[in-house]
Amino acid sequence: MSRISRSTLIIVIFFAFDKVLAFLRQIIIARQFGLSPELDAFNAANNLPDMLYAMISGGALAIALIPVLSEYLERSGRPAVWDLFSRILNLVFLVTAALSVVIAVFSGPLVHWELGIAPGFQDPQQNLVAGLMRLNLMATLIFSISGLVMAGLQANQHFLLPAAAPGLYNLGQIFGALILAPKEGYHLGPVTLPGFGLGIHGLVYGVIIGAVLHLGVQVPGLLRFKFRWIPAINLRHPGVVQVLRLMGPRLLSMLFIQLIFIARDNLASRLETGAVTALTYGWFIMQVPETLIGTAIATALLPSLAEYFVRGEKAVFRDTINRAMRAILALTIPSAILLAVGMRPLIQVVFNFDPAGTDLVVWATRAYLMGLMGHAVFEVVARSFYAQQNARTPVFTSAIRFVCYVVLALLLFRPYGPVGIGVADSLAITTEAVLLLYLLNRGYPGVHQVASTILRVVVGSALGGLVVYALIHFLPLPLVVATAGALACGALVVLPFAWSEIKSLVKL
Repeated sequence: MSRISRSTLIIVIFFAFDKVLAFLRQIIIARQFGLSPELDAFNAANNLPDMLYAMISGGALAIALIPVLSEYLERSGRPAVWDLFSRILNLVFLVTAALSVVIAVFSGPLVHWELGIAPGFQDPQQNLVAGLMRLNLMATLIFSISGLVMAGLQANQHFLLPAAAPGLYNLGQIFGALILAPKEGYHLGPVTLPGFGLGIHGLVYGVIIGAVLHLGVQVPGLLRFKFRWIPAINLRHPGVVQVLRLMGPRLLSMLFIQLIFIARDNLASRLETGAVTALTYGWFIMQVPETLIGTAIATALLPSLAEYFVRGEKAVFRDTINRAMRAILALTIPSAILLAVGMRPLIQVVFNFDPAGTDLVVWATRAYLMGLMGHAVFEVVARSFYAQQNARTPVFTSAIRFVCYVVLALLLFRPYGPVGIGVADSLAITTEAVLLLYLLNRGYPGVHQVASTILRVVVGSALGGLVVYALIHFLPLPLVVATAGALACGALVVLPFAWSEIKSLVKL
């Protein structure tokens, strides 16, 4: 296995562990709160804190930082890397703290505003959103450090601890859902766990505990690579200037992406109770294969792509991206089709919603699965531009994506409810991914040659989907057992059609 494929395998293993824990967390929360106004408020309250984290340390800066740190490591050595890292870390923490205070002070108006977080909720529910959001900002402050630590370790080609961190974050949230939230304890088989009775606020305290664990598990990595903190910023430092220059366009890109989530919940708050939560669950389920495939491959790929670009290895850069995209297409297309056909019995049993609630989540998930391929391809193609320290092109495409989403969501959310909002997201991200790929191909001709993979895998996935549908409806077994077996058989049907891309991924 190549260095990239080994790194991808490490990330996939830990991401899979994280997703198992995340599913467990969602099951516990769903069985406690259902599709309730309180859970809608909790999900809506996450928007601005998540936006702040994603725009600063978790997304905008982390992606901009890795190529610069990789360049410093290649040319100047590790002490120079940690010197620059410290300056960026100090700056980010101070900015995040200042913005957190502003959001906390104006949380009420931000929730009530017609173009804000949840204008469709009733006053008590809006007040709950504001209170939960203020509490959630404590976790955002911790993540402002932890997100950058992930980037610093990945720039040093260390992926183990950053990949383990999300799992620890989910353990904190599970503790909040199992122990802090229940008023009468949580029944786990024959055992009843004690409950602190904090209700929906217990979930937010779990988020804070998870953020502490997310940071703490990565500290040994900093020690291993001899990190030395420097109490300085210096906005004129060449490395700081270089990072901020890349961060500016990336910041706008992340802003457009996060505005999509705010627009989603804004529109969903005007629909029936449970619409916000159904979209949250649909997005979460779609993100499982997207994270294990698209994010895992793209995360492992970015430091190497940055090195290829610095060395001027243009052909290697192009071929690596092309092979990565082929592998992503060979895995995401079958995942989307098989899950869309076979997931309903699993959602019904796992989340224990009533039939109407189950249908709401199933169709919202199917709407998001339409964009699974686009989301995964976007992960790799966008990082291809950041590896070249070109952050302006993704800004342009993100703006187009946002406009497409808003127009489509406004047209579709009234007649089709949450499904229309999910479809709008899928069409918008697919548009952006295709546009980015077209622009990348102009600089690296041939990088977009994936038609043969798409055609072959679509045929195999269609056959696999038919097998899944037939087995679910005709196997004389309990429905959950039949569904699990049907999905496994469907995957085996698809495997020969995607085998060459899977083998290529191992040698990436």
